[in-house]
Amino acid sequence: MSSSKQTHNHATIKAWAEKHGGVPAIVADTAKGKNEGVLRIHFPKHSESKSDLKEIDWDTFFENFDSNKLDFLYQEEKSDGEESTFHKFINRD
Repeated sequence: MSSSKQTHNHATIKAWAEKHGGVPAIVADTAKGKNEGVLRIHFPKHSESKSDLKEIDWDTFFENFDSNKLDFLYQEEKSDGEESTFHKFINRD
């Protein structure tokens, strides 16, 4: 059985992303003014194209993450035990 975890701990998020081959990114055409854009964790090995994503550094990622009061919902493995890259950003309670 798979289960999701939720956190806003920077070290946990970065470690999870790097373990799964993910890098911090934004959706390229969503940046407006002080808003850095819509956040994503991009998995280059699982994607043929990243034309709509722009990789960013972790500091910029976490500034945006914190200023928008987000939490990170993620999964370690699928119900069959296979590694999972499922994640999404949700509003922090």
